[in-house]
Amino acid sequence: MKDLRGKVAVITGGASGIGRAFAERCMEEGVKIVLADVEQAALDQTTQALKTAGAEVVGIRTDVSKVADVEALARTTLNTFGAVHLLFNNAGVASGGPLWANTLADWEWVLGVNLWGVIHGVRAFVPIMLQQNSEAHIVNTASMAGLVSGAGMGVYNVTKHAVVTLSETLQRDLEQQGAKIKVSVLCPGWVNTRIADSNRNRPAELQNDPLEDERRAAANIIQGEAIRQLLRNGLSPEQVADLVFEAIRSEKLYILTHPDWKPMVRSRLEAILAS
Repeated sequence: MKDLRGKVAVITGGASGIGRAFAERCMEEGVKIVLADVEQAALDQTTQALKTAGAEVVGIRTDVSKVADVEALARTTLNTFGAVHLLFNNAGVASGGPLWANTLADWEWVLGVNLWGVIHGVRAFVPIMLQQNSEAHIVNTASMAGLVSGAGMGVYNVTKHAVVTLSETLQRDLEQQGAKIKVSVLCPGWVNTRIADSNRNRPAELQNDPLEDERRAAANIIQGEAIRQLLRNGLSPEQVADLVFEAIRSEKLYILTHPDWKPMVRSRLEAILAS
């Protein structure tokens, strides 16, 4: 997709971080924006900031783990703008610690947002895009954690590996149908976002017992200071958005933001092939 002006984009997790950078880039490209986020205050602030800057934008509070919310998001998009051409399945959260120490609530929360959020997005929006029979593009946010398997991040790794294969399969399914829809899977390394603070949006019903969280705190590398420092020193969300929009125009499936991580991916693949 080369000419984006006048197109319609839906962005989940759009109120902050990489999602907000996508929205700002859409505004620069003349794209109409449907901004979705579970954090109401941040959603309102970002939506207003984009409107003030001249964007045509609507903000819709959406919990992507809930199918009804995502289906409502699709209906609102069509009712407001009549079409959807760009879908950014970007919402994400993180929880760390050894796999055996993760609670059922950890699994339900992270799987619900990171994986089911993408599944719901695909199921709600791809039929609309197919019916339009015009150029469209889907960007699913995975992670380098979808290509390698670091310790202490098992729940997160599982969801991101799943998003990678979901995206690969989706592209092949669409190609088989002769669809005009392309797919990219974004696999960033360290980016300066608030992913380490994603617990702020964790639903009450999926919270752990405070004593359990305190007991596991030392093993939860996601919220550790070392991870926070790596995030602070990471790429800016705007740099990631530049790479993503370049990939949209060049119809690139894989978007790896950190070339220095590629040897780890190669090592894993060589180990698989050498088994």
